[in-house]
Amino acid sequence: MSESRRPGRLGVGVVGAGKVGAVLGSALRSVGHAVVGASGISEDTRERAEALLPGVPLLDVGDVVERAELVLLTVPDDALPDLVAGIARLGGWQPGQLVVHTAGRYGTGVLEPAFRAGAIPLAIHPAMTFTGTSLDLARLEGTTFAVTAPAPVLPIGQALVIELGGEPVVVGEESRAVYHAALEDGRHQLAALVARTAQALEAAGVDRPGRLLHPLLTTTLAAAAHAADLRADDTPPAT
Repeated sequence: MSESRRPGRLGVGVVGAGKVGAVLGSALRSVGHAVVGASGISEDTRERAEALLPGVPLLDVGDVVERAELVLLTVPDDALPDLVAGIARLGGWQPGQLVVHTAGRYGTGVLEPAFRAGAIPLAIHPAMTFTGTSLDLARLEGTTFAVTAPAPVLPIGQALVIELGGEPVVVGEESRAVYHAALEDGRHQLAALVARTAQALEAAGVDRPGRLLHPLLTTTLAAAAHAADLRADDTPPAT
């Protein structure tokens, strides 16, 4: 299906149309970019693409990369290095092509094979959990994205996040591992805390403890996050 584009809009290829890729592709489409192809072989991926990217052809990875001006790499973190290197071995990357990944673990170093071929590397990581449904499109609004890129192209990454409805926060290449570890640690500790508390409530005879905990923990978490921002604002800059 052909899509008309306003000036400045790009042809987007989604490599890995899973929960993240299909949602971000749909969000970019909604602001005028054309999704020219997506890759994915599982039945879940095909159903998700039909729901969120109707009319977009499902293609081999090489064909997606060949068609796209902006390649969105939304594969699992562990698969990203081999994918980027494999496309480079096949001569797939193009000079001037934007190559964007969403893995929290990596900065742009993992995109070095694409960069050597003349592509423009960007790393944007949305700090949210995706369901892979249209509900995520509204949740993107105001979500923080960690943006890592070479200084000359950093504004491109920031502008892309803003188009998605998010708020860009710059994370340096050297800090990306710490950033990722902090998020993973917080997520796991919070999940463990909720599980322990729910077990204690069940022992006290509370039916459906999650229903009881949700409003309490939501407001507590919001207050704790606000306090963390206040402490950061009060911390003098490093000299």
